[in-house]
Amino acid sequence: MRIFLTIALVLAAAVCAQTPPSGADSVVATIDGKPVSAAEIQALFRVIGPQAQQTARQNPKSFLQQYAMLKRLSEEAEKNKLDQKSPYKEAVAASRMQILYQAQVQETYEQTAVRAEEEKKFYEDNKDRFAQARVKVIYIPFSANPPAQTDPNAKKVLTEAEAKARAADLVKQIRAGADFIKLVKEHSQDPTSVAKDGDFPVISKADKIPEDIKAAVFALKQGEVSAPVRAPNGFYIFRGEEITTKAFEQARGEIYNELKLARLKESLDAIQKSVQVKIENESFFTQVQTVR
Repeated sequence: MRIFLTIALVLAAAVCAQTPPSGADSVVATIDGKPVSAAEIQALFRVIGPQAQQTARQNPKSFLQQYAMLKRLSEEAEKNKLDQKSPYKEAVAASRMQILYQAQVQETYEQTAVRAEEEKKFYEDNKDRFAQARVKVIYIPFSANPPAQTDPNAKKVLTEAEAKARAADLVKQIRAGADFIKLVKEHSQDPTSVAKDGDFPVISKADKIPEDIKAAVFALKQGEVSAPVRAPNGFYIFRGEEITTKAFEQARGEIYNELKLARLKESLDAIQKSVQVKIENESFFTQVQTVR
């Protein structure tokens, strides 16, 4: 169910992102002497993947040749009634069923209404989720298997134990009054934040980042420094700069989509619960062979 829902919503997003161009009836190419309109290609773009769209933009002729082959051979298959012959008949039916499933999921999503007062209530009830933190950071990386040091002028690649010890020493220095930004420039190995005096992208509680990082960051008051926080390949030292709450208008789109998706899930769950399934011959399923 989750897989189908994800596919459907990704497809829906792609469809919604496309808007018909002006002059949709204009002819943009011919295939076997027959005109191909902008609207026809635009409709195709709505359902093909981004890689195929990129091919069309980079090499329109190659794309149209593939499209022509698709049309030619599918028409030949229909003439030969392959759509009525196994296993193609079943494959066509299964594809049609999945597309209609996706269409109904999308239609249900589109028809789900969310009132402005519901969005506001969700925001007020879940304000903590919209907290945001600005921090500065020092990043000390490590390697599980540091290579042998051949260049005496190169920075030493630290083991995890060495990186942890260095990070702990830096925290001790900072808490004793050392200049955080000076230590950023001397020790941090995250080039992006180093170039900004340690500034890190704003962290939101809704972000999909490790919970221990979020816990450390949101526990900080302005000017406080965290203990070293382990990441898969290094240790972070965070200094709290500011904790704010995302404004309702900034969060509104996120809230709207979340409420709609929650209702869509409720609808699909209700349908799934209403389906009555009874296995009459369990041994068939345990003994069935893979069909090729």
